[in-house]
Amino acid sequence: MQALIRKADIEDLELLKAFLTRANLGTDGLTAETIESFLLLQDENDEIKGTLGMEVFQGAGLLRSLVVSPGQAEKEIFVLFDQMVKFAKEKGMESLFLATNKAVTVPFFELMGFKQVERDELPNKFYGSEHIRHILNVDNSLFLKLSL
Repeated sequence: MQALIRKADIEDLELLKAFLTRANLGTDGLTAETIESFLLLQDENDEIKGTLGMEVFQGAGLLRSLVVSPGQAEKEIFVLFDQMVKFAKEKGMESLFLATNKAVTVPFFELMGFKQVERDELPNKFYGSEHIRHILNVDNSLFLKLSL
């Protein structure tokens, strides 16, 4: 399969919301204004096979909505992350954060260069995010940071 990774645009909004909903992820904060901070992994038929989004804050980004369809190659997930890191650097980010409630995923993120951090190390500006407030209510949430 020849996969393509590209920035999402306004025409992708409803398809991306449907993709995330099928994966049982929320779409809070995914709007016409924020859609361009999402990357899409598509197959040769232009079907969405994966996505990774970023909430943009001054100097820092919060990664969200990592979803890949079953059967996607691990390499494609690494490329999705690599493209997001490049995108974040283009936007002037100094660091990227992510949250997970699945401890089993931490070694994967560490391979990508992320380091586990405590909740109190999150930037204060994140607390205005609906997404982060939801995550903070999940007891077993883990936070990781990548310095760019």
